[in-house]
Amino acid sequence: MSRAGFRHAPPRAVAMIEALRGLGYSTATALADIIDNSIAAGATTVDLTFVWNGPGSSVRIEDDGHGMSAAELDSAMRLGDRNPLDQRSENDLGRFGLGLKTASFSQCRRLTVATTGKDGLQCLRWDLDVLAASTDDGWHLLEGPDDSAAALVADFGTRKKGTLVLWEVLDRIVSDGFREQDFLDLIDRVERHLSMVFHRYLEGARPLLRLRIAGKSIAPWDPFLSGHPAKPWHSPPASAPGMPGVEVECHVLPHKDRLSAKEFESAQGPDGWTAQQGFYVYRNQRLLVAGSWLGLGQGRGWTKDEAHRLARIRLDIPNSADAAWKIDIRKSTARPPVEIRAWLAKLADDTRARARRAFAMRGQAPRTRNGEVVSQVWQSHHFSGGMRYRIDTTHPAVRAVLDDAKGLAPQVLAMLRIIEETVPVQRIWIDTAEQRETPRTGFAGEPAAAVMDVLKIMYRNMVQLKGMSPSQARSRLLLTEPFQNHPELVAALPDDPTEQEQKQ
Repeated sequence: MSRAGFRHAPPRAVAMIEALRGLGYSTATALADIIDNSIAAGATTVDLTFVWNGPGSSVRIEDDGHGMSAAELDSAMRLGDRNPLDQRSENDLGRFGLGLKTASFSQCRRLTVATTGKDGLQCLRWDLDVLAASTDDGWHLLEGPDDSAAALVADFGTRKKGTLVLWEVLDRIVSDGFREQDFLDLIDRVERHLSMVFHRYLEGARPLLRLRIAGKSIAPWDPFLSGHPAKPWHSPPASAPGMPGVEVECHVLPHKDRLSAKEFESAQGPDGWTAQQGFYVYRNQRLLVAGSWLGLGQGRGWTKDEAHRLARIRLDIPNSADAAWKIDIRKSTARPPVEIRAWLAKLADDTRARARRAFAMRGQAPRTRNGEVVSQVWQSHHFSGGMRYRIDTTHPAVRAVLDDAKGLAPQVLAMLRIIEETVPVQRIWIDTAEQRETPRTGFAGEPAAAVMDVLKIMYRNMVQLKGMSPSQARSRLLLTEPFQNHPELVAALPDDPTEQEQKQ
């Protein structure tokens, strides 16, 4: 029998690398990939430096990890030198052996890596312009830095250990029309992204890692507002059946009304409240997916909407499960294995229902802390044809008008019915989705005087016309929407309802 022949068919270097540049990294996700290598190298501090110089701008990443030997640096700079099927250390954040190169090439044309370890200072670089000018299609990995970086590398070589990654010729960042302010805005986006991706490394009194930009430490961004007293609910950790190392913890965040303006702004995350809902998938405490329903749900899967914006679910997986979860090169997507999709969907469905209730109630419980019912103006009524919203005619403000209307009562009721039948539900939904915030109600943002103007009318009616004592009237108002949110104003009402009028 004759043996079939074969041909050696390596890819053209410049064509292959130019193709890899289109994997879809942003500057922030590319830098996160570089930082993964620093963490794997045992670094406790990583410094990022952005240097603006127009087309000559650069970005560098320096860490205090254990560095690399000459052989290790050579391996790290080769594309695909490690097989993604090989077993990795349980703390390894890599997988494909491409991250350093593909992340860097997505942003720059010249990548220089210098390291100090047991073999002293070592330096290699890729220069895509050199490859493009080559006539032999070779994979020319260059030794030593370019002249533009010689002094920087020499200075770095005085360290006992660590690694320097330098990006130059930033053609994918500093494009035509890109200005210094754009560069500063980019730095802000990078900081927000890294504070989210590595927040579990950055948290605590003794954090595992310090990330700094221009010497300033990056503060962690916790998606779950851990420990916040206004959180309505979070679940204990639950382990996935039959999948060791996979753990889920469900959270419902506080409504805007329960947060300060600063807390609300911070908690919304880099992309806003609606975009940040869903699962947060972590691999070795490093965030891979920041808010996604992972294709779960009915039919085509759940979409992100305002009603579920308070739902966030932490999902931890080990790096041994990369294949099962279909982790991609950029470490930005994950797909749950079919055997636990139903289990995850059930947990998520419960969390979404709780988040919807918290959102609908504007963070307020339908009862007071003492268990007393709060009288609400609007009520939802479910029937076979769907759902309607109705005004509760027993609400003190509505009841007072109806009682005094006498012969006009039918007209008042007709007016209320028209209001009920013309609630602009679609308009509210569209405006909420587009503006990404809840329409203001309950006198939100109004001065205290505006609330008091309405409050004193209600109070006078209760005391003078309904025969309540001042203390009874104040107690009733504290159980009436929306005045239960303004106890200090209710307490300030005088015992004599006419006293306020006399002062005016």
